[in-house]
Amino acid sequence: MKKKPTLFSETDFFETDTFAFERALMGQGFAVVTGTDEAGRGPLAGPVVAGAVILPQPCDFALFRDSKQLSPVARAGLLGYLREIGAVIGVGVCEVEEIDRLNILRASLLAMQKALEALAVAPDFLLVDGKFTTPALLPQKSLVKGDSRSASIAAASIVAKEERDRLMGDYHHHYPQYNFAGHKGYPTAEHRRLLKLHGPCAIHRRTFKGVRELLGED
Repeated sequence: MKKKPTLFSETDFFETDTFAFERALMGQGFAVVTGTDEAGRGPLAGPVVAGAVILPQPCDFALFRDSKQLSPVARAGLLGYLREIGAVIGVGVCEVEEIDRLNILRASLLAMQKALEALAVAPDFLLVDGKFTTPALLPQKSLVKGDSRSASIAAASIVAKEERDRLMGDYHHHYPQYNFAGHKGYPTAEHRRLLKLHGPCAIHRRTFKGVRELLGED
């Protein structure tokens, strides 16, 4: 008899059922499976924010999709739904200073670790969106395009996106000349124009191309 693997491979059957990864892990004895994802790797300004979510059973797993595919109204509604069903939610933030000091990849993974530490329940397995695992000391697996393959990761992407958008809205009140409420710090044509007009502010990422040139640090 073929020995059952302790985990699973990328080519297994987990493509249409977005709770299949979680269910398989629970079947192997991992009681608390958590998904994590980040928002804000690409912007020229603002923090990178991570979410971590433990979905309750049962819930409508199919509702959760990659946050980038959802409208702001749909994301807000799903965040409310997560709270209504008692999902365990953690949020982690790495500010601009950490991004410039560590680099954006390491800061993103650190934000995920912070999100895990903010959970009210300790996870025993972690599903991570992307190619890399986090510094957290627990079993974990990275999933490329995980936010379209795992409901827990998709839920975490919604949490991260909503929290980051909220923070950028707050920054808009401090720096209204950049319209952070509109572009959220991403390198849109409008943002680049306003950045050249006003110069970088305190929440611009000094090490990013498009900002460092304006500081004379290229």
